Amino acid sequence: MSLRHALATLALGPVLLAQGKRLRRTAPTLPEPAGEREGIIGDGPTLRLLILGDSAAAGVGADTQEAALAGQLAVALAPTFRLHWKLLAFTGATTRDILRRLTSEPPAAYDVVVTSLGVNDVTGRRALDTWRRQQLELIDLLRARLGATHIVLSGLPPMHRFPALPQPLRWYVGSRARDFNRVLAEVAASRPGCEFLALGHEMMDVSAMASDGFHPGPPIYALWAREAARRIETYNKEKP
Repeated sequence: MSLRHALATLALGPVLLAQGKRLRRTAPTLPEPAGEREGIIGDGPTLRLLILGDSAAAGVGADTQEAALAGQLAVALAPTFRLHWKLLAFTGATTRDILRRLTSEPPAAYDVVVTSLGVNDVTGRRALDTWRRQQLELIDLLRARLGATHIVLSGLPPMHRFPALPQPLRWYVGSRARDFNRVLAEVAASRPGCEFLALGHEMMDVSAMASDGFHPGPPIYALWAREAARRIETYNKEKP
């Protein structure tokens, strides 16, 4: 964080705190969509996939899991793989929450993990150094406990464009999200088999967001799934 940003944040602190509290009271709460959270689909070599993370990973903003990230990603990979997939995600999840949850999960094996984390770390005012450390810990845990060889770290969305957020709160969380993405990209680059998937402006069309102005809608999930599927297919073609 630059000195200018830090000073601006300090000056705006009371306003940001008040806006955050008001938003938590008044923002609509969308449910996680109904539908299967694991399954087997497709033909080809076996691929074991885990989708892991927060409310976006859980598909909030879609009416069904088929229209959410997990369902659309499974369909995108089905022509190439015999896909065994599972969704492990819940609303409000932070990186720390997912670390705790994974340690209580029964042993399992996955080839690839796609994560969606960070928005709740931003709104929970997680320090950047803590975020970096927890993401590295998560990667190590996914490798050691689940045997994952390919980890796709989805970036934070452009929160400075979220319609649900008033100014200056929108500016603040948007700036923090950019900082978190920078760190996440560095983390991905530091570990073999890891890659950063940016959710950029072209993917996060505001007009295609959910009715709460905070979560993706099905068209955004489709673009996200398509890009994640492309990364997974490319990795499996290029690996030794």
